[in-house]
Amino acid sequence: MGSTESDPVIKQYREQISDNDLKILEALNKRLQLVEKLKQYKDAKGIGFVDPAQEDWVITYLSRSNRGPYSREGLEKVFRLVLAVTKEELAKRS
Repeated sequence: MGSTESDPVIKQYREQISDNDLKILEALNKRLQLVEKLKQYKDAKGIGFVDPAQEDWVITYLSRSNRGPYSREGLEKVFRLVLAVTKEELAKRS
């Protein structure tokens, strides 16, 4: 077995994956910024921040929009984690 580091196909896939990872990171950071603005607005209006119905809507919306290859279960796990970590990040800022 040879080294995978010198395989051009593996290298190409890894570069594409890294490019997508950066896009995901950028999207997650932008999402957090928007959620933070929403929280500030809701706080100023005296509206509770956490909205389980909205979180369920997000999961349903994304599940219906999903064209694969993620399964519904996999997609839900990822976005439930995104929602949970978003709340944790916002709590650090409070």
